[in-house]
Amino acid sequence: MNTKSRLLGLAFAAADTLLEVDGDGRVALGLGSGPCPGGESAESWKGRMLVDLVGKAGRKPLSEALRTIQPGLRTEPLEALISCDPERVRRARIRLFQLPELAPAVSCAIAYVGAAFTLAIPSAPALLNADGLLGRVQAFLHDGAVAQGLAVSFVEVAGLDQPGEANQRAAARIEAALQTASVDGASAARLSPERFALVRAADAASDLVDEVRNAAAAEGLDMAAIVNRIVLSVDGPEEPTVRAVRFALEACLKDGVGWAGVTFSESLKRTLKEADKFRAIVRERNFTLEYQPIADLATGAPHHFEALARFGGHGPSESIHLAEALGLIESFDLAVAEKALQMLQRPGLGLSKVAINVSGASIGADVYAEGLLRMTAASPNIRSRILIEVTETAAVGDLDAATRRLNALRKAGIQVCLDDFGVGAASLDYLHRLPADTVKIDGRFVRDITTDERSRSLVSHVVQLCRELKMTTVVEMIETEEQAAIIRGLGVDYGQGWLFGRPTPQPSLPIVHPVAARRLGAVAGWR
Repeated sequence: MNTKSRLLGLAFAAADTLLEVDGDGRVALGLGSGPCPGGESAESWKGRMLVDLVGKAGRKPLSEALRTIQPGLRTEPLEALISCDPERVRRARIRLFQLPELAPAVSCAIAYVGAAFTLAIPSAPALLNADGLLGRVQAFLHDGAVAQGLAVSFVEVAGLDQPGEANQRAAARIEAALQTASVDGASAARLSPERFALVRAADAASDLVDEVRNAAAAEGLDMAAIVNRIVLSVDGPEEPTVRAVRFALEACLKDGVGWAGVTFSESLKRTLKEADKFRAIVRERNFTLEYQPIADLATGAPHHFEALARFGGHGPSESIHLAEALGLIESFDLAVAEKALQMLQRPGLGLSKVAINVSGASIGADVYAEGLLRMTAASPNIRSRILIEVTETAAVGDLDAATRRLNALRKAGIQVCLDDFGVGAASLDYLHRLPADTVKIDGRFVRDITTDERSRSLVSHVVQLCRELKMTTVVEMIETEEQAAIIRGLGVDYGQGWLFGRPTPQPSLPIVHPVAARRLGAVAGWR
């Protein structure tokens, strides 16, 4: 074999196409394949301008490289799209080199990357949201045969949230590519402007990193993707697996796709362990309640107390979030009610009244309302001493059914409070549709109420609205007398916060702060 053949073999080992370009940038010699098998060969490019072979986005960098190349130097790889036919293109990596004895001619090596793809934005079903994706996962898990060998892939594309028509078109291409790559062509979701997730075969051959890069390159953009996946488990119970996937989706939104590098089996094992631990806490009643006073702002005297759950002396936020995510909150809410009712029946507490929290998820079924009525059936008079604060109203799925349950409780004498009320459309919808006697205004409005006229105006309008609806109002997170004076002046009925007292193991009577019309030890009704 002669030296020329060896050199040609070595050149084709590094590239698919070899070109020689004259001093004007025109192809003088072409060897090797074109961008698509069975399409035009590199030899047919003879006489064409090199920059005319690449897409619009690659022309300027290629022209600049041809203009500035120096004899004996090789350029860095240039990314470009090369046309296969009127409808398809292929991504390519181009390098230039100039032998001194051949100058001004330039040698060009082209290596093709990935398969050819169409420039037209493909049509595909609209992407799901996170809840829609979870529904797909649940359906696949329900059919164990279908779920066998499936995975959830998480994809993050940095820069996709930037403005501009090219980015919008690239996003449409990426969405279509991911939807097409999903197991049934309809199981991909967009979680945020830059983050996606899709159900696909665990052994799927297509490279999602390549799919994203090709879709962006069709719009002249260079975008990289981070991809991680979790393989679905079909060995364990269906519901915990769905809950674990939900955790993964939440973590993806919060911490990024990198979190999905934790194996799914580890995530599921940890989730099931935490679920068992929480069930044991509820079963053994291994938590305590503390009681924080809520004062009548007209008198300063405690009006009622909120029962706050404590786990090992700490607040319950993480445990409650876990319980809500894993569908365990209903039994916990009933356990809290049981402990609070036992406290109310102790001697020496007079007619003290207590507010107990209940998640909107618990109001979503009959078990909680029926359980609370059953607990109080032997002493129906105690119902007038409890109020349920509905938290996480967003978790209420069927508002009409929730309305029916809340009305049943109110008819029995148990009052209802909507917790953490804001000024958004969702809060107003809950206020309109859910029956309630009291509204607790979100404490975030209190933070700047002494200096922010906007906060005062918002609280004032909420109070006026509630008054017209014949509802009383509570404001939480009051820490100073100045805040209390302003809130009292806005017409709020009750206040909660460290100014009036911190949580204690049992209701402490009386705890007041100084106001003009003080009535110590007064026992008032809910109104």
